[in-house]
Amino acid sequence: MLVLAHVSDIHIDGSERNTARAARALGYARSLRPDALVLTGDIADHGAPQEYEIVRELLADDDTPLVLCPGNHDSRGDLRKALLGLDGDQPVNQALNLPSATIALCDSSIPGRPEGRLDEDTLSWLDSVLTATPGVPAFVGMHHPPVALGIPYVDEIGLREPDGLRAVLEGHPHVVAVLVGHAHTAAATTFAGLPLLVAPGVVNTGLLPSETSALPPIDGDLPPAVAIHVLDDGRITTHYRPVL
Repeated sequence: MLVLAHVSDIHIDGSERNTARAARALGYARSLRPDALVLTGDIADHGAPQEYEIVRELLADDDTPLVLCPGNHDSRGDLRKALLGLDGDQPVNQALNLPSATIALCDSSIPGRPEGRLDEDTLSWLDSVLTATPGVPAFVGMHHPPVALGIPYVDEIGLREPDGLRAVLEGHPHVVAVLVGHAHTAAATTFAGLPLLVAPGVVNTGLLPSETSALPPIDGDLPPAVAIHVLDDGRITTHYRPVL
């Protein structure tokens, strides 16, 4: 059995509120002793160096394997330097190879834009990662959902041109699920014939149009939450947990 703790959209902005909510979510995720912690973007709120320093402190002193990718609020260069010890502002694509699973997180961010896209180099990288581990179950993730979720303000800034991703996934039958964030709400749908599993929000919760007339349609009072993905006998099951 493989257990992944999936956290997204912590939006660290230097405020005590957001830091405390992120600490609660990450602390709960770690307490599960998962095989890996998956962090799917919008790690910082403004992409500022000092925000990533707070994140680095939150992630310190833990031996849980970590794999992450940026979101539209992140700065590639500052994220790379503070959290990965790398220079440059290239796409942040990361793969984690566990004995029982491969986790490949793609950088879907477009610097200066809210919507997402996977460029040709990233798609090529993903294809090479999946080709290298054909007999191992694989999870593919990114920040932006490649399909509409029924939340207009999120769907308007989702992943553009998803057919490239679809083509890569369809060429690798050992992929078991796609993991994303961005929507700030626990959700599940399908893409390319695979489960598409959306992590709940930590900083706040995104709402459906039928739930509110407020703009933006978010609830800041609901507790942060995490997703727990369990792979057992080739079947993926996801549990969502609010962290009270």
